[in-house]
Amino acid sequence: MSALGMAHFQTATALLRRGEDPVFDTELDPQWTIGTKLHGGYLLAVLAKAAAEVSSHPHLTAISGSFSVAPEPGPAVVEVEVLREGRGLTQLRARLSQHGAPCTEALITQGVLTGGDAWWSGVVPVEMPPEQDCLPVPADGGGGFRIGLMDVVEQRIDPASAGFAVGQPSRKGVISSWLRLADGTDWDPVSLLVALDPVPPISYDLGIAGWAPTVQFTAYLRGLPAPGPVRVRMRAGEIGGDRMDEVAELWDEKNRLIGQATQIAAVRVP
Repeated sequence: MSALGMAHFQTATALLRRGEDPVFDTELDPQWTIGTKLHGGYLLAVLAKAAAEVSSHPHLTAISGSFSVAPEPGPAVVEVEVLREGRGLTQLRARLSQHGAPCTEALITQGVLTGGDAWWSGVVPVEMPPEQDCLPVPADGGGGFRIGLMDVVEQRIDPASAGFAVGQPSRKGVISSWLRLADGTDWDPVSLLVALDPVPPISYDLGIAGWAPTVQFTAYLRGLPAPGPVRVRMRAGEIGGDRMDEVAELWDEKNRLIGQATQIAAVRVP
């Protein structure tokens, strides 16, 4: 943990509404970073939280975000627009701006989620060793590179996925991990956006090091997570043209698929 103390998720995503308008002030927290860049899942969580303040439906069910400019930690503004409000869902647009310039924008769907089981699923849950037998991801990434996110999220990687750390990547294009919020609170549909964007990028397992900034990110929330840690499997379909796709699937303690995400990220192919 840093000398600043742990930044709780609810505090790090706190919003102050400007009167009756759907406009919110927020303070982007420096601990929710990878290197010097704010984490993409965290930024979308700030937008999703603002959308929930405007919607009559309680739960985030889908979000698709684009990242045009990387904002800095510090003051920012979130504006929300209701596109359609129906009986079963609300569709909204949210934009995060800093210094008068747009940085991140998302289309968001709010609805109602339950804690029940799926009627059918063709997605096979990830199999991993117990959480205590997996390898913690340190906040100190080495070489002066710091992953502040690991001060606020506890992530343990399946040893079968961690060969990149000793120069022996599996080259299967799959990394599986356990995740918890370090402040001890349970996951909810909004905070799960952080879990659906885990570190490191899948390119590490393919022998490609370096930062992989997200260009576009889409997530679907399928149900209310059970208390406790979640398991995420992240895999790549194809890498080329300095772009890669990453697909994340997320299960809770009851072995229910509670979230899915796909993102396109930039990558420097050797």
